[in-house]
Amino acid sequence: MSKRQGPPKHQNSYAWKPHLGQKINETEPGGRFRPLSEITGVCQRCRDQIDWKRRYGKYKQIVEPAKCQKCGKRAVRQAYHNVCRDCSKNLGICAKCCTRVNDLVGRDAIEEDSERKALEEAIRGARERERRTLLRIMNKSKGEDSGPSVPKIADRSREGDIFPAASLDEYAEQSREQDDSDEEAGDFVED
Repeated sequence: MSKRQGPPKHQNSYAWKPHLGQKINETEPGGRFRPLSEITGVCQRCRDQIDWKRRYGKYKQIVEPAKCQKCGKRAVRQAYHNVCRDCSKNLGICAKCCTRVNDLVGRDAIEEDSERKALEEAIRGARERERRTLLRIMNKSKGEDSGPSVPKIADRSREGDIFPAASLDEYAEQSREQDDSDEEAGDFVED
């Protein structure tokens, strides 16, 4: 064993990223169009472990449902879980480590379904204008992680870049004065 104590001898200059040189197919699980499912039914410690696996490229998706250790049914649908959702909720245990926990991380599937149905019902009952506004807001919140947005028409932060004057009238007046000065400076010699 090493007896060295204190800070590390070598400090990394940048964080390690898995699959740095590889192109990611956005349609595969974990891509932009098919994000990984939310981690639910586990304690905070197990959630941190699964999240670590996702961040560092060690996470392996589950291909087909696995057997529950409590009821024996093939109902475990999330990777690294040992107990199905129903047994976890009924017994009050973590779905990964099977320890008794007071509060589980993540939302229940029933809550998600009821929330989605209530939202769909609200959208169906709304007027066309309100419906489009709601859908626009929902799509904007999903695509918020994208890069810098295109400046809007009402964006006045770049005002001095295109027109050096504050208003269009002032710009027109400046261009007229500039044309007059060009004509005076460029007296043409006629033969």
